Amino acid sequence: MKALFLSMLILLCVSFGDEYVVISNQNMKELSTNQIKAIFLKKALLIDDVQAVPINLEAMDSIRLKFEQDILNMNFSRLKSYWTTQHYLGHRPPLTMKSQESVKSFVKKVDGAIGYINAQNIDESVKVIYRWRD
Repeated sequence: MKALFLSMLILLCVSFGDEYVVISNQNMKELSTNQIKAIFLKKALLIDDVQAVPINLEAMDSIRLKFEQDILNMNFSRLKSYWTTQHYLGHRPPLTMKSQESVKSFVKKVDGAIGYINAQNIDESVKVIYRWRD
């Protein structure tokens, strides 16, 4: 009986975990985690011959921190160090937007743009190209 209760409790907790999505406009294909990481670290500049335009949320936004940890596999200080080095090589970090709505609005209008938001905020105006859970 205890085992059944614990199993149900775990299942309930997992099902209520937050879900996040990487989005683009309708022209983009689905991407792997490695492709997304390469785009956000500006190691891949093109997606099917279209300029990649990665969009971040603000530096301490909780979704951005989850994205950096789960997708980029980097914490804040490691990523800051990475971009400091890249700066001296002439590379700039991704554009930053203040809100999930602004990310969604930009992404749906600009070919090659990709960003990330909470899955609760998606609608038919954008395409989900990758999903992950908390």
